[in-house]
Amino acid sequence: MVADRLSDGVRIAQLLASEVTGNESRLRGLTVADADRDVEPTPDGALAYRIARETPEGRAGATDEATPGEPIAEVYVQPDRARIEAIAGPDAAATAAREGDLRVRPKAVRPPRTLVFVEDGAQVKRVLPVLEAIRNASDDE
Repeated sequence: MVADRLSDGVRIAQLLASEVTGNESRLRGLTVADADRDVEPTPDGALAYRIARETPEGRAGATDEATPGEPIAEVYVQPDRARIEAIAGPDAAATAAREGDLRVRPKAVRPPRTLVFVEDGAQVKRVLPVLEAIRNASDDE
């Protein structure tokens, strides 16, 4: 039985970024934006990157490469975990996170946000439905 856990916030965030950029089915249309490749974790959380919608092809300003649009979430790194702040669809994010048995809490700001904590590398796959819910909720906004 494996006793080791991946509880390095930077590595967890890297795994999540790989899932976002490599998942062409469930997360199609999302991309990593404003990535800080040299981010150092802090106790309060340092911004590692944003998760944004790709700019649809055919719109003004679209290029051959997908360009990020409005961010729907931000990912922060702490020494022992990563934290996702849902900018769009905070209620949908909270519901999906609870269903995935992830730690979640509201952030009292205007507009409201939802915080989802990823405390182990194994939880990264359980975050994908949360990102999908945020994306779908942002379609409705």
